[in-house]
Amino acid sequence: MRILCAVDGSEHSQWGVQALEALASREPEHVMLLHIVDQPALQAATNKNPVATKRALAAMEKAGTIMLRDAARTARLALGQAATRPRTKFQSILAHGPIAHTISRMARRLKADLILMGSRGLSDIQGFLLGSVSRQVAATAPCPLLVVKQPMTTLLRVAIAVDDSKPSRAAARFLRSHILPESATVTILTSVESPVTDFAARYLSESQLAELKGPVMERATRLVDALRGEFIKGGFSVVTQVHMDHVIETIVKHIETSHDQLLVIGSRDLTKSERLYLGSVSESLLRHAPCSVLVVRGARV
Repeated sequence: MRILCAVDGSEHSQWGVQALEALASREPEHVMLLHIVDQPALQAATNKNPVATKRALAAMEKAGTIMLRDAARTARLALGQAATRPRTKFQSILAHGPIAHTISRMARRLKADLILMGSRGLSDIQGFLLGSVSRQVAATAPCPLLVVKQPMTTLLRVAIAVDDSKPSRAAARFLRSHILPESATVTILTSVESPVTDFAARYLSESQLAELKGPVMERATRLVDALRGEFIKGGFSVVTQVHMDHVIETIVKHIETSHDQLLVIGSRDLTKSERLYLGSVSESLLRHAPCSVLVVRGARV
């Protein structure tokens, strides 16, 4: 697997590099460490003064080179290859441009299989008004994105939220093929919306409600059972959960209760207007999930 790991020197960025340890059993073939100097933002901060901009750019490039050197050392330690002959190829890249756009552009250019980055997190208000780098990357990345929200050096408990869609099936395949270690337990979780509104349910009998809800729950159960069989076939420990409730609230509540280290979700492509006005389940979970999140889109599996 080819992993592009974005670093900026922050604590969350360090967690991202250290998370390579959780993937060490898969021994990625290539780890590309990327630091980006946001030159447009730098020019704005120096009021487009060419002399000040040049000096600040030189200082930031020097700092970026040091960050990349330290990140490479941390990456080798995380993969257990600091004192042995490296089995993974390491590459350090210093790039220029807007952060999120440049991460996605470099991932496409370098044919990355996974983008790995830390998330400093934003409050709901900040996230709504400004967005965040991780959410912008999730919307434009050409490959899966792993956003590390807390230290994650092992993967013992993983949850995958699924529905009956191609992105969900792709997420399950990517998890089995590239991420999940044999020692982990995976929870396959789905939550379906009730076909009956709460208001309408007041006027229906128990048998009528069961007749309406039954087929929906049966389809959801068949879905998770089929995915469960695929994980078991791969030798993984699996449990399943099927709920009929609000999707995002159910998934977040499960993560909080089970203390899963990673949530895996598939993501379909959204139009610009959908991203602006509607968002998506994956973007909402990326913002609200209390654990690290793997958003799978454009996976080559």
